[in-house]
Amino acid sequence: MSHLFHLTPTERVQFSLWKNLSKTLILPADANSETEEWHMKMKSLKEIEKILENLQKAGFEGYIVGGCVRDLIMGLKPKDWDVTTNAKPEELQKIFPESFYENDFGTVGVKTDSKDSTLKVIEVTTYRTESEYTDKRHPGKVRFAEKLEDDLKRRDFTINALAMDADGKITDLFGGENDIKSKIVKAVGNAEERFNEDALRMMRAVRFAATLGFQMEIKTLEAIRKHHGLLQAISKERIRDELIKIINSADAYKGIDLLRETELLKYVLPELLEGIGIGQNKHHIYNVWEHNLLSLKYACDKDYSAEVKLAALFHDVGKPKSKSGEGPDSTFYGHEAIGARMTARALDRLKFPKNQAEKIIKLVRYHLFYYNPGEVTESSVRRLVANIGKENVEDLIKVREADRIGSGVPKARPYKLRHLQFMIDKVARDPISPKMLKLNGNDVMKLLNIQAGPKVGMIIAALMNEVLDAPEKNTKKCLEKRAQELNGLSEKELATLGSQGKEKMTKEEEKEVEKIKEKYYVE
Repeated sequence: MSHLFHLTPTERVQFSLWKNLSKTLILPADANSETEEWHMKMKSLKEIEKILENLQKAGFEGYIVGGCVRDLIMGLKPKDWDVTTNAKPEELQKIFPESFYENDFGTVGVKTDSKDSTLKVIEVTTYRTESEYTDKRHPGKVRFAEKLEDDLKRRDFTINALAMDADGKITDLFGGENDIKSKIVKAVGNAEERFNEDALRMMRAVRFAATLGFQMEIKTLEAIRKHHGLLQAISKERIRDELIKIINSADAYKGIDLLRETELLKYVLPELLEGIGIGQNKHHIYNVWEHNLLSLKYACDKDYSAEVKLAALFHDVGKPKSKSGEGPDSTFYGHEAIGARMTARALDRLKFPKNQAEKIIKLVRYHLFYYNPGEVTESSVRRLVANIGKENVEDLIKVREADRIGSGVPKARPYKLRHLQFMIDKVARDPISPKMLKLNGNDVMKLLNIQAGPKVGMIIAALMNEVLDAPEKNTKKCLEKRAQELNGLSEKELATLGSQGKEKMTKEEEKEVEKIKEKYYVE
């Protein structure tokens, strides 16, 4: 018996939609074996289905449109949902009382009861055409249209110019479905016209190629190469937002290289271009540009944070300015400090948030830390932790790993890096010492009315002896009482307890150090 017969009328509409869209959706053969995935997908479409249904009831057309259709076809969960309709904004507000209209582009935000952040507000936009993009970003005139076709014509890329009705029927006027299948980013209509209308579309094209793993269609690529200078008209904040999306993609390194290939990189991160063709020394098999890009690739493969990825990309950006000599013995003294300053200027130019920028700059500045087991002291490791911040230590190690793999070495985290992590954990944690007590030497002298001297140390050591066995005794009230009792003991008895406490502290500290060694597989 078919699973479909167990569905409500609403679920049947949703099933029709999914059947047309997702090649990955496989219904269970057994009608009684409904899967969690099935229910999740059905539930995720209820808000959309209700909006389309209400539009139809009011006598209007309604389609989900754009990137959400593309994502559904690809079997991905849409990051946001857009609906297009021939209903005007004032009509939409009557149909959906729980809505708001705060723009000049015909987009009404319809509120839903969904707990899913991507479905809490659905943007419903009236069919429209656009013209006269005077600032290379925003249309000078927006006119409402009567036909879906007119609305789809204004969109950027064929993979985004797709609309789907409540029955799952797709309207594809520009071959978007085939381009998704072929993994192609292609402009709608004339690519040069699309980029002259909105220059940010050039970066969006690169972003889609990087995030979706697609190739750029040749005419679209050529149009970007021809009109790359238009990107100068776009605000740095919008460029930054697109850059972050590229960096957050699995193939960010391909996106950065595509920015170079299209000549867009000179308006985004021109500092990186200085490394092209700059040879390195005997420790590297790639030039500076290739090395930075391969370091980013490693960070992408490991799915590290955007901050680590950007630091990996920028870590050697200062090498061209610091290079001395040629060939295998060339040097780059101070390149990490130069690179940190260059990184700071680049991130400031792109209006990166202060906290994020400061972290990336630190990672670049201190990525070249020197460390060899047995040669570096605990005090130097403490200085490194103080400079980078304890919270950034692990990310600094990740940047160093990316640097190593980007240099062509086979091992990301060799023994000496693991030993450094051991040392950092050792010096950054609170050691087992009298500082752990809720009662200090001054407290003891004041409580017992005694002067500073060996007796105070013996009492503290004796208290440590007991607290290490019974941590629950580490309260000021309990320790004060016990200190008064210890004060009444003979000097010999107190010395014995104090000696036991010092010995126990040493043993417990050794145990903790051994645990950290085991964590990082070091001796």
